[in-house]
Amino acid sequence: METKNTVYFQIKRVVWVILILLFFVGHTNAGEHLSKGESVYVSIYSNVYSGVKLHALELSGMLSIRNTDPKYSISIQKSDYYDSKGKLLERYITQSLKLKPLESTHFLLKVSDKRGGPGANFIVKWESDHEVNPPIIEGIMLSTRAQQGISFICPGKIISEHND
Repeated sequence: METKNTVYFQIKRVVWVILILLFFVGHTNAGEHLSKGESVYVSIYSNVYSGVKLHALELSGMLSIRNTDPKYSISIQKSDYYDSKGKLLERYITQSLKLKPLESTHFLLKVSDKRGGPGANFIVKWESDHEVNPPIIEGIMLSTRAQQGISFICPGKIISEHND
């Protein structure tokens, strides 16, 4: 007949094995989310406000698109820039732009470009002939003035999937 301690340690061992398995199953990345295409919303800030008087700090911006797939190319179909009211300001891509595996591209907004305002955004549409790791699409904002600086990123948000 098993003692109370032996049963306790067997149960404890089983619980630890289950917890370890759940940890590794929950933290796998490979193949977690593959796609053949998406439309992605990316926030871009022309300025941010600070202080009691809401002083505007002007920012330069960069839209960064990184193909994270080590095997297949992706094609950027659209990279459209909108202002705070949702008005299309500029189409940064006029024809499909192919990014080879692990290749990146970017589009710059100068600090003097105030057209977008604090609610500006890009809509990026990409696609691939294969299911791939989705690209990293993010906005990077930066300002340096009088020995002070601010920088931050805004990750893209998928607004629609294109797996046709």
